[in-house]
Amino acid sequence: MGDSQVQTEAEQPPPAQIPLLNSNNRNDTAQTQLLRRDQEYRIGDDLDDSLEKLERFLSFLGFNQSSLLSCSLSWAAFSVVGVLVPVLVLELSKCDGCETYQIKDFEMDIVASQACLAAVSLFCVSFNLRKYGIRRFLFLDRYGGQMARFTNLYVKQIWDSMRLLIWWSLPCFILKTAREIIRILYVQRDSWWISVVILLALILSWTYVSTISLSASILFHLVCNLQVIHFDDYAKFLERESDVLVFIEEHSRLRHHLSKISHRFRIFLLLEFLVVTASQFVTLFQTTGYSGMVNFINGGDFAVSSIVQVVGIILCLHAATKISHRAQGIASLASRWHALATCTSTEASLRGSNSVGNMEAFNQLNSLRMTFSESDLESVDYVAMPTTTQLASYVSSYHRRQAFVMYLQANPGGITIFGWTVDRGLINTIFFIELTLITFVLGKTIVFSST
Repeated sequence: MGDSQVQTEAEQPPPAQIPLLNSNNRNDTAQTQLLRRDQEYRIGDDLDDSLEKLERFLSFLGFNQSSLLSCSLSWAAFSVVGVLVPVLVLELSKCDGCETYQIKDFEMDIVASQACLAAVSLFCVSFNLRKYGIRRFLFLDRYGGQMARFTNLYVKQIWDSMRLLIWWSLPCFILKTAREIIRILYVQRDSWWISVVILLALILSWTYVSTISLSASILFHLVCNLQVIHFDDYAKFLERESDVLVFIEEHSRLRHHLSKISHRFRIFLLLEFLVVTASQFVTLFQTTGYSGMVNFINGGDFAVSSIVQVVGIILCLHAATKISHRAQGIASLASRWHALATCTSTEASLRGSNSVGNMEAFNQLNSLRMTFSESDLESVDYVAMPTTTQLASYVSSYHRRQAFVMYLQANPGGITIFGWTVDRGLINTIFFIELTLITFVLGKTIVFSST
């Protein structure tokens, strides 16, 4: 008895070791939580840095009009750089033989169209930024509960949009600079310094107003692509969850965001379409009504300005159509999910073998199971009917899924402009109208004469 008691006590761990293990587990858990928290803070800092740099860039262009002083400075800079400088240069840069390579009516119409489009962009975007702030403007509210999951995707999308702005602005800038340099070589002025000053002034003014126009389109493109991230996650959400009420609640939140985006940008999109279309028609009237030769030197700005305007429209329409397509595609995914859930709940799968009479059981998801009589194998097979509770549960689940699919079909969502959904049908119509106009303009302006 004494030996067994001593052996039992020897097998038990020392009392001092148990608190030590518990403390180690607590330390590991605390360290894991600290590492996770540090990682979340680091990711949040990356997003804050990206938003801060984006806000600085927008402030430099004059979109930040949060105070009366900043608003006054923004519109004063726009009036001077975007309107006054090119008008003064065109009025004061008169010389002998300039009419052949610089048609004043053409240049004034181009300055007016670019200034109108930039003014529309500056007014609409600055109004929304002043009212909502950069985070709510981009729907990146940290209290929305979605920041930690999508922060890396947010940062990537912001920088992709900035690169997109550079890639579209750079070719247009090169084309504009080449056109101005070629015109300076043909136009003989009293001094080369005057030619250089005129060149720099025109390029600076054009770059400023064109960057404002393209930046507004890029911002709309960014807002839509940030929502595409949520719709892609919602498609995966259908595979993870099965609660219909959760699906409807999340879809209602996404549709609410699309409704806000449509409401904030509908004036901007409509005015941009009107300004660009009117500008293209004025270009057609000017080029067809001019009796002289229209070539790249005296009419090249028509081509450059038309490219910038149409690129802005394409960016907006592409983003709006993309998010509308994602929103409308949710109904198709939900229909497939409903069909699969219904089939797996009502149909049974039979597995047959080569031996006759060998039959396996039905699928576990089937509510109707077949049993055989043990007393008489020749008797009629008996089919066990489901209980009332099983039928009620199945019917209730089926009707919930069916109601969810009908809800999605009746509420597809998407970007709208006063009720008109920006989808592929609308974008095809607008695209071919604008493409016809820009093709005609390029055909009239890019003409190389042999003299």
